[in-house]
Amino acid sequence: MGARLLLVEDDLKLATLIAGYLAQHGFEVLQEARGDRALERFRRESPDLVVLDLMLPGLDGLAVCRELRRHNAAVPLLMLTARDALADQVLGLEAGADDYVLKPVEPLLLLARLRALLRRPVAAAAGAPAPLRVLGGALRLCAARREAELDGQALALSTQEFEMLWALGRRAGQVVSRDDLLQAVRGLDFDGLDRSVDLCISRLRRKLGDCARSPVRIKTVWGRGYLLLP
Repeated sequence: MGARLLLVEDDLKLATLIAGYLAQHGFEVLQEARGDRALERFRRESPDLVVLDLMLPGLDGLAVCRELRRHNAAVPLLMLTARDALADQVLGLEAGADDYVLKPVEPLLLLARLRALLRRPVAAAAGAPAPLRVLGGALRLCAARREAELDGQALALSTQEFEMLWALGRRAGQVVSRDDLLQAVRGLDFDGLDRSVDLCISRLRRKLGDCARSPVRIKTVWGRGYLLLP
């Protein structure tokens, strides 16, 4: 695929195994073992995607993720974690990760998740809806540049957030199921337990200036999914 990937992992043996496997499948892998050095490496190398360990020396993965998102909201970011608690996975998604994989890492699954992240811009560019009028403002989405604007002001969206807003925008005025939204952002079926859709919707509402207690731009349709009101 020729994609440049920054792997931030302090377990040298694991990092070497991952890097070797991904290199066999066409990735150019850059390795970094410390969180505090990962930020400078990212700015210097401009990778196409990032794989980030949660527990790192210097600066932990959550802090690295938040800082990366401050400077680049679009780069696909997958988090590695040995913590299987739902709360830890939620924290990762809330910090701005687009996906996560639990350790011990299954190489084939990791490869599939990374390829899915890289396919998103291609899939989104297949068709562009006309600019939308949404309640209280004008929303514009540009798939080619991965950009979103509300009333002329740029929205800082992660890859996952853009994909979800795109999926809602293409079907504005229609209910989009959680399963369809999860397929759009991760290529997976909704299993009833994954909260990444709800968390992403919550972040989108904040960025669209929607009311947290009684949202009107993105409506919850209980038992069915979500609806972007045109």
